[in-house]
Amino acid sequence: MTEEKKSHIFALRTTANREDQVMDFVSSNAVKKGFDVFSLIRPHGMRGYIFVEAATKQDAEQSAFRVPYARGILPNQVDFSEIEHMLEPKRATEMDIRKNDIAEIISGPFKREKAKISRIDKAKGEVVVELLEAAVPIPITLKIDAVKVIRRDTEE
Repeated sequence: MTEEKKSHIFALRTTANREDQVMDFVSSNAVKKGFDVFSLIRPHGMRGYIFVEAATKQDAEQSAFRVPYARGILPNQVDFSEIEHMLEPKRATEMDIRKNDIAEIISGPFKREKAKISRIDKAKGEVVVELLEAAVPIPITLKIDAVKVIRRDTEE
């Protein structure tokens, strides 16, 4: 029977903008020396820190020992709930939005304006709208979560 090891998450301080290099060194140290390091996490937009998931604090410290640009493991363990929001980008709930729908803009400089959806790019998470009250229809590109459908175009 294999026994599953309990993992803990530790924050490793690094020199800003050197996180990728520190991750490479820590990863190769852990593999070469056989430490129980399960994953390394570099949150997008957070400079100066990476997170090390390891069996013990000693495993995390030893894998980062004498690594250039590593400044040390913080004394307290990090709870997963504290970093969970950094791991996966929040997806806009799968919105049922279609071309020609009438939507209200809910954020940005055109907040509370009504607009007609003219194009949807779900891959980029963007919609192109045309303001209804504008004298000249100008296409405006917005994030998909910046609009709220208020009336559905029924003709298909």
